[in-house]
Amino acid sequence: MKKTIGELLHDARQRLAEPAEAEILLAHAMERDRSWLYAHPKHLPTTQKQGRFMALLTRRLTGEPVAYLTGLREFWSMPLRVDQHTLIPRPETEHLIEFVLERLPDLPPQRVIDLGCGCGTIALALARERPHWEILASDRSANALALARTNAQRLGLNVSFLRTDWLAGITGPFDLIISNPPYVAESDTHLGRGDLRFEPRGALIAGPDGLDAIRCLVAQARPRLCPGGLLAFEHGHDQGAMCRALLEQAGYHEVGTDLDLAGLPRFSHGRRNACKDFPIDDPDLQDHDWRRIL
Repeated sequence: MKKTIGELLHDARQRLAEPAEAEILLAHAMERDRSWLYAHPKHLPTTQKQGRFMALLTRRLTGEPVAYLTGLREFWSMPLRVDQHTLIPRPETEHLIEFVLERLPDLPPQRVIDLGCGCGTIALALARERPHWEILASDRSANALALARTNAQRLGLNVSFLRTDWLAGITGPFDLIISNPPYVAESDTHLGRGDLRFEPRGALIAGPDGLDAIRCLVAQARPRLCPGGLLAFEHGHDQGAMCRALLEQAGYHEVGTDLDLAGLPRFSHGRRNACKDFPIDDPDLQDHDWRRIL
């Protein structure tokens, strides 16, 4: 039996843990915004649109993330396309972006690389705030890069994209290397809960202690930074001390960890010494400046 907009919303709100999700899913099924739903509670959707909404509701009740159901997630006031090939952008990452914007001068040129860019979350936010910066976004997933390019084109933001495994084959030098890398331990029980069940494992899991990707990032980034250049990356709330230790052991300066809105240690950072304190002898650094290989 067909139901009105108001009836569909009422029934769905009773079944969902987050009632607001009913509005998001119904608006998506109706190809309208949420304000339209409020203005038309007695509207009777077509059988096709009602069926589409019920299918979305069923999938949500099994735990599938709303972002994957609608294909959209807002981040930094930008509507980003997302799918099962990328992590879902989370508010915690916005604090990382705020941190680097405060610490890098708003002057050209600032050369930046976002490693493991996924749908383009960090790179696109930086490009929106600093359109004159030279920003490169990289990922080893071709599907993720395709989605990030789509988001950049839709938003009209100037970002270059490159498929690579972390910093292999890239010289830089960069004023900022930034990343939200995988940092979940392979035995973490949270992997079987909530949205994490549906997100790509390769973008989440990083070895037995969750630090394999961060170890690689810390080791590779330093010779690719300009003197005084900044490395900043997100990590788990209980990994701050270990991340600072890794940065200090690798010779970074001004090492620290900052908090998210919940007051939890969420990202760490360090700088390369302002003087050229060591030779670059990494075999990957063989004249592969990223601006020449795009």
